[in-house]
Amino acid sequence: MAARLVLLQRRTALPREKGQIPERAVLASLGCGNPTALIELKQGEVVLDLGSGGGIDVLLSARRVGPTGKAYGLDMTDDMLALARENQRQAGVENVEFLKGEIENIPLPDNSVDVVISNCVINLSADKDQVLREAFRVLKPGGRFAVSDVVVRGEVPDQVRQSVLLWVGCVAGALEEQDYLKRLVAAGFINVSTEPTRVYDIEDARVFLTGSGVDVDAIAEQTQAKFMSAFIRATKPESACCQPGCCSPTVAALKG
Repeated sequence: MAARLVLLQRRTALPREKGQIPERAVLASLGCGNPTALIELKQGEVVLDLGSGGGIDVLLSARRVGPTGKAYGLDMTDDMLALARENQRQAGVENVEFLKGEIENIPLPDNSVDVVISNCVINLSADKDQVLREAFRVLKPGGRFAVSDVVVRGEVPDQVRQSVLLWVGCVAGALEEQDYLKRLVAAGFINVSTEPTRVYDIEDARVFLTGSGVDVDAIAEQTQAKFMSAFIRATKPESACCQPGCCSPTVAALKG
């Protein structure tokens, strides 16, 4: 079961990019999407990866922003930081810095980053609102938030979530789709959106839950098209007058 889940979750770089980074960085990388494919990165930009793990997305981002840009990776574990730094050494990429810290308390100054990315990490936090506020804080005015995460469409009972946790990793803390967008708006973001990249259906469940003791047919109605990997995007307003919860044209639409 664990091996199947790893295969389901493994994030993939674009084929032409895999040869640019150490194989160990790819193998150490788990998640629910490829956040580096979410957004165009420009030469000279500063990128921050929340929960950078083995460093694959940081290394790919560093190559895209070029020598005049920089890519930061933030992780809380010494083992992953050591692995990421070794992968950086092997890749020969200099415009990278791996930081130790928690995503709820990012060790970077205000208005210092052009793009925040992440891969199936924010939904694991016990204080997602603080993570979003911190992402907003470190982004420059006009900066972009572009992450991959697992989201839930509609309400799902807790007992069903626990069954699905065997099938779709990271689902235990996944936010409901509209709730995620509202939290982004409350943090101060505008132009918030989700784009499903994989919607998990009952046949997926049948493959991954067979032999687990879960009655797949019994949870079919409550799981069909409810869980998905998605790209989540948002922008920090250019104007400094926009503080969390105000100046956002998306607020009324989300409340409706």
